[in-house]
Amino acid sequence: MRERTIASHFARAALEGARRQGYDYSPLLQALGISAELLDEPRARLAPEQFTRLLQGLWQGLDDEYLGFGQGPSKPGTFAMMCHALIHCPTLSKALHRGLLFYSLFPDGPRLTLSREGEMVRLSLDDSPLRDPEHFLTECLLVIWHRLGSWLIGQRIRLEEATFSYPKPAHAAEYDLLFPCPQQFSASRSSLLFHSRYLAMPLLQDERTLKHFLERSPADLLSRPDDGDSLSSQLRRLLSRDSSRWPDLETVAAHLHISPQTLRRHLREEGSSFQELKDQLRRDIAIYHLGRADLSLQQIAEQLGFSEPSAFHRAFKKWTGLTPGAYRAQED
Repeated sequence: MRERTIASHFARAALEGARRQGYDYSPLLQALGISAELLDEPRARLAPEQFTRLLQGLWQGLDDEYLGFGQGPSKPGTFAMMCHALIHCPTLSKALHRGLLFYSLFPDGPRLTLSREGEMVRLSLDDSPLRDPEHFLTECLLVIWHRLGSWLIGQRIRLEEATFSYPKPAHAAEYDLLFPCPQQFSASRSSLLFHSRYLAMPLLQDERTLKHFLERSPADLLSRPDDGDSLSSQLRRLLSRDSSRWPDLETVAAHLHISPQTLRRHLREEGSSFQELKDQLRRDIAIYHLGRADLSLQQIAEQLGFSEPSAFHRAFKKWTGLTPGAYRAQED
């Protein structure tokens, strides 16, 4: 189980447009088991399923797929109609151009463009007209278009660069999950750069697969972080294969055929460490089980390698700012 959790920042940011419009979202939060305590704690995390349902509830409640951050609203179903318009295109190039043309028909919609830069292609977003102080819609649009393109051709589009027209935000550490590539802030525009070879690839999806895709999208595109190609992501996948054993750094280094010193150095270059990766994975596994009634707190502690429930309690509060009991109480 390597289901990544979502930082509470994104829930607060998603709710900002609703708050500004005077929409009472408290019944929705209550139904989803999202407490004020969780929203107010910067270190707290949400399960992906929770975040998906939060976005879907806000789209329906506000009657706006832009969640109040655009110049004007986008009726629920607009994204789905755009997908139907492009699903029969022969290549990704045709599909992306048709999708962008579709949205250009709405005068209040965000402006996205594709441009060639040698062997590369840049997807650019003009986010200057958006009412988006936390840049939530900007993040959403770039992530959705990248992951939609990847889904259409049946393989992940490797990003070469992501640029943002605003300064580095406080939650920039989460950007490694959203945009697993070199990032530049305070740039002239917000954009994603990728190789043009993807544009010639044929679409592998059809009306049948699209129907299933649209049952949970675009929310699922946002709540399923991109694992990327980094060493940190490879290690997370390796550790999650058998989270009951928790191999040490030396064992993992031997599995990767590198020395422990080299492994530490590469992780340090990525701004991470072996212990931090283990703690993040244990945190996410704990949140997964706390949202269900399948294991007791003691069983969760044992599965995560803690000798005592009290040690798990202390570690979980350090990771998230909340106790395991506080997380589990949200689901009751």
